[in-house]
Amino acid sequence: MKKFFFLAAAFVLLSCQNKDADNYVDAIYTNGNIYTVDNDFSTATAMAVKDGKVFAIGTQEEIDALNLKSDDMIDLEGQFVYPGLIDAHCHFYRFGEQLQQVDLVGTTSYQEVLDRVSAFQEKNNKSYIIGRGWDQNDWEEKEYPTKKELSELFPDTPVALTRIDGHAMIVNQAALDLAAVNEETMFSGGDIEQIDGQLTGILVDNPMELIEKTFPAASRQADIEALIDAQEINFSYGLTTVDDAGLNRETIELIDSLQQAGTLKMKIYAMVSNTPENLDYYLDKGIVKTDRLNVRSIKFYADGALGSRGAAMKESYSDRENHFGALLSSVEDFKKTAERIAGTDYQMNTHAIGDSANVVVLKTYRELLNDMPNRRWRVEHAQIISPADFEYFDTDRILPSVQPTHATSDMYWAEDRVGEERIKGAYAYQKLLDQSGMLALGTDYPVEQVNPFLTFYAAVARQDTSGFPEGGFNPQDAISREDALRGMTIWAAYSNFEEDEKGSLEKGKAADFMILQEDLINMAIQDVPNLKVKATYVNGEKVY
Repeated sequence: MKKFFFLAAAFVLLSCQNKDADNYVDAIYTNGNIYTVDNDFSTATAMAVKDGKVFAIGTQEEIDALNLKSDDMIDLEGQFVYPGLIDAHCHFYRFGEQLQQVDLVGTTSYQEVLDRVSAFQEKNNKSYIIGRGWDQNDWEEKEYPTKKELSELFPDTPVALTRIDGHAMIVNQAALDLAAVNEETMFSGGDIEQIDGQLTGILVDNPMELIEKTFPAASRQADIEALIDAQEINFSYGLTTVDDAGLNRETIELIDSLQQAGTLKMKIYAMVSNTPENLDYYLDKGIVKTDRLNVRSIKFYADGALGSRGAAMKESYSDRENHFGALLSSVEDFKKTAERIAGTDYQMNTHAIGDSANVVVLKTYRELLNDMPNRRWRVEHAQIISPADFEYFDTDRILPSVQPTHATSDMYWAEDRVGEERIKGAYAYQKLLDQSGMLALGTDYPVEQVNPFLTFYAAVARQDTSGFPEGGFNPQDAISREDALRGMTIWAAYSNFEEDEKGSLEKGKAADFMILQEDLINMAIQDVPNLKVKATYVNGEKVY
């Protein structure tokens, strides 16, 4: 018996020693088609993973020559492997929150909005009804709705329903009363719409904060559920890092605690919301960096959205005379904030849609960063650019961060808003790429769908999923498939100062990757939106 236990102990010890050996790895993947997205956009057929990182990658012969050992040998059976996708601009936490609210995405009329709200309330009986996702541009009647029907349906329960872009809101009278908003309420940077001296219930941009301040505080458990629910959906699409464009300190700290506990495995590049409290804390504290969390940027809103006519334009909207949209902060305040950030190691990421907002942002960036290389300040959306203003972008000071599905969502009405000349500089992804040498791609979900394959498709085909329009919307600004994949991997990582740790499958980088049965680079482009991910890995761990 003693001899048996001695032999067993020796076997366990030998096994441990073997696993600690230099040639022992956690997993070896063989017989695959691996797109590394390295500098040469090279491909490989085999890969070894150890301690959450790529240990070796190359041909089967090259991996065999290393004489590696592993208890986990995976035959990919010819499937296709890509670096884990990075969504360079989304609202991860807000998306999770929205899963707990009224979903109004895809409504085709205001009546359908009312019906969905009624059904939600009948099931959930909320003390305050919150929803998001309506878009009057998708309705037969394309004007903003009013609070009349909403107030009749819910005379005593506050209701606040945010437009899909997050830049307009319809509320009922109970919500206005709770927030003490009336015809005399003062505001700047947006609108509290009135008709004939009466509130319509529509608020645009900054005044929405008056309503949001009265929302019931979410419980910690609800916040945790929101993050976990969002993670599950993101992993199912091959996303391994998300750039959350606007988070407060308490949410960032909750994310960090969940990541440290191993509950939240998603990697998050956190853009800190531009509030005095957030800036005072993070700019003084400095960069916060762990394996899964990176806090080193400030999110600023220069203007609103094109769909709600809140984007700041140099000339009036083509479909509304003498209406120019609005900057959400004064130029003086924007420059003051930018100067403060420039004095730190933080990046500034500014939402800019209209050509007026973009030139203010670009000129301010250029003035501040002219003698500061490698700052990588980002213009989020960079949606409508005047011809002369493209030259402000470069590779290491001022980067464009764009969301291709905005082009295919807006193309039905965008030219009506800005006219045939300004539309030439709108959603101009190839022009931006030619100027900057890189392009970070995201979705801006929940404004758009989470599905990153729609991002890829929109960037390359410039069409909706029905194939409209023939030839693509402003097809001269379509980008190649290779560049679309770079924009969702290595270029997105570069825009986050993370290109040395992720974004491509190379030795020493994180083993973040997804597996597909199809070849994204060569398959029929019309089939891309329907792709299904077979598996997603973060630091070598299978998470989907």
